[in-house]
Amino acid sequence: MPNMKDQDVTIRVLAAEAVARQAGKVARRYYDDRINLAVESKGVQDLVSIADRAVEDLIVGTLGGAFPGDTFLGEEGGATSEGNLTGDRLWVIDPIDGTANFLRGIPHWAVSIAYMVAGEVEIGVAYDPMTDELYSARRGGGATCDGTPIRVSDCTQLDKAMVGIGFSYRRPPALHVEAVEKALSAHCEYRRTGGGTLGMTLVADGRLEGYWEPHINAWDVLAGYLILREAGGWTNDFLADDGLAKGNPIVACAPGIKDALIDLIGVPDADQS
Repeated sequence: MPNMKDQDVTIRVLAAEAVARQAGKVARRYYDDRINLAVESKGVQDLVSIADRAVEDLIVGTLGGAFPGDTFLGEEGGATSEGNLTGDRLWVIDPIDGTANFLRGIPHWAVSIAYMVAGEVEIGVAYDPMTDELYSARRGGGATCDGTPIRVSDCTQLDKAMVGIGFSYRRPPALHVEAVEKALSAHCEYRRTGGGTLGMTLVADGRLEGYWEPHINAWDVLAGYLILREAGGWTNDFLADDGLAKGNPIVACAPGIKDALIDLIGVPDADQS
C-alpha cells in the first residue's frame, strides 16, 4: 500500500472497530430515549437529529485524536479539509445509517466507518447496535462478523434469491418501481430495509443474495462495499465518475446471480473486478 505500513493499517482497523462499538452504544442510548430527540429536516424524507451529530463528533474526535494526519468525510459534518476527496488517508463516516428507521423505533440501523488510502477502500467496519454484530474487513484480508469469517451466498438462481432494493429521491421513483416489478416477475423476492450499510452486510454474510440502489452516497455504502467484496461478493465500481463526492448507483451480489441480476435490473456492468 502506498506510503503506509501494514502495521499502520492494522492499528486503524482495531481503532475503527473499537470506536464503532463505542459510537453504537452511545447511539443506542439516544435510540432508547428517541422521543426526546430534537429532529431537523435536511430534505425530502431526509432527517437528522442531535444523535447523528453527537455520534459523528465522537467518531471524528476519537479517530482524529489518534491519527492527526488523517482527514474525514462525514454525512453530517462534511469534509474536514479541502482536497481530501482524493481518498488519501480519508475516513468516510455515517454515524447512524438508517436515521429514518432509528427515529421511528425500527431496529435496523448501523454505524458505518470506512478508511481510504490513495483512492482505495482499505478498511470497512459496520456495527449494528441492535443485534450487537460487528462486521469488519481489510482489503485483501477477508471479512468477518464478530471475528468469524463470512462468505456470500452460493445461490445461482434468481428464483431462489432474495435481494435488497433501495430507494432514493435523487432518482425518479419509476426506477424503483421498475426494479421491484422486474424482480417479482423473475420470482426473485425483495426487501426494502431502509439502510444501505446493513443491506450490504446482509449480502456479505449470505442472508440476502443482492442489493441494488439507483443512487447512494459514499458514507452510506463504502464500509459495506469493502466488507461485501472481501466476503467474496461482486459490486460495480462505485467510486467511478467521482462517486466518492457525488455518489453513484450500487449493485452488489453473490457472484452466482451477477449476470442474471444485472440483465434483470439493467444496471451497467462497469467493473468486472
